[in-house]
Amino acid sequence: MVTIRAFEDEDAAAVVALSLRAWEPVHASLREVMGDELFELRHRPNWRAKQQRDVESVLAGEDFTVWVAEEAGAVVGFVAATIHDDDDVGEIQMLAVDPERQNRGIGTELTEIATDWIRESGMPVAFISTGGESTGHDAASATYEKAGYRRLPIAYYLKAL
Repeated sequence: MVTIRAFEDEDAAAVVALSLRAWEPVHASLREVMGDELFELRHRPNWRAKQQRDVESVLAGEDFTVWVAEEAGAVVGFVAATIHDDDDVGEIQMLAVDPERQNRGIGTELTEIATDWIRESGMPVAFISTGGESTGHDAASATYEKAGYRRLPIAYYLKAL
């Protein structure tokens, strides 16, 4: 049985490790879409090191509320959310579920916990983002749509300089 609880500092190593496993296919699909040069420029020194820094920064950040999903004493997923008072928006900044535990509703449950927190914080809008047209983001897109989020047709363009 999976339980959702507040993140504790001793969860950090497990959260980082599972996020790297969960986001490996995402980064592979990004590399395919972006090409090697642009991917490497965007993810210096390498995507794992950059992703680890990003996750550790969110976990240590005072502006984020983080929950973990735990099963049989092991951390199997996490979600981090923040409030942007100046925009009246709450944002789900990061979400990951260990690949071995995906497709069991854990990501949806974590999304709903964070969305409820955003609502209870008085925000009229909740925001979450993921990549668009690459297959590495299909699971994330399905999770967000299952949780009632609407997809916006936004495109970002990058160019190596």
